[in-house]
Amino acid sequence: MYLAMSIAASGLRSHQTRIDSIAHNVSNANTVGYKTARLDFKDAMYTYRYTPSVPRTPDAMNQKGHGVHVSAIGRDFRTGNFERTERPLDFAIQNEGFFSLSDANGDIVYTRNGSFHLSVEDGETYLVNGEGLYVLDENGQRIMIPVGVNTFNVAVDGTIEFRIGDEVVGETKLGVFTFRNLTGLSSAGGGNHEHIPAAGERLPAENAVIRQGILEMSNVNLADEMTKLIRTQRAFQLASRALSTADDMEGIANNMRR
Repeated sequence: MYLAMSIAASGLRSHQTRIDSIAHNVSNANTVGYKTARLDFKDAMYTYRYTPSVPRTPDAMNQKGHGVHVSAIGRDFRTGNFERTERPLDFAIQNEGFFSLSDANGDIVYTRNGSFHLSVEDGETYLVNGEGLYVLDENGQRIMIPVGVNTFNVAVDGTIEFRIGDEVVGETKLGVFTFRNLTGLSSAGGGNHEHIPAAGERLPAENAVIRQGILEMSNVNLADEMTKLIRTQRAFQLASRALSTADDMEGIANNMRR
């Protein structure tokens, strides 16, 4: 009976994790650039037991499972809906790709959230995100705004023209990259992702189209999340009932000695 309780408890733990994941998705339904978290399960270790009356061959082995575990919490990187803001420092990426950002120490993260701002440091103006991370160009350098610039024109390939009136006084190109295995990226919070070996090689996002004055919203589908929540609640209830039943049977067995 103890094994039955352990198996049921593994189901409770795993489905609780899935409920937590669903709650996280729903709470970020309006977060710019957020990508839906997806939970994957795997069955737990099996043990082999032989039937005493038959020879020990693979066909005679009885495999006994030990429950379920969470195998991975991945991300759904499908593009979310676009929302027009008309703000010149809001950018969205159509198709695959991520903006590259850097902190003061040079650590790089990647994001789909293109809501950027201007920050003045030591007399220089930089393009940053809402957390103060520097937006990088295609060469990995911080994007610096020339003095006096009052207009930003961004082409679909990510090229930024800096203008004073009608005069172009400089240009640079946004660093937009993709990876061989998007699901291998590690979540870093704030809608950012870290490049780890599981993501494979970093590549230029050649098919990316940059749209100015637009933001990509979360790709959370609330109807899907509610459906998953109902299914997960039912599975949790069944695992709870199995645990209660195993506990009751254990109690009956213990009381048989009296």
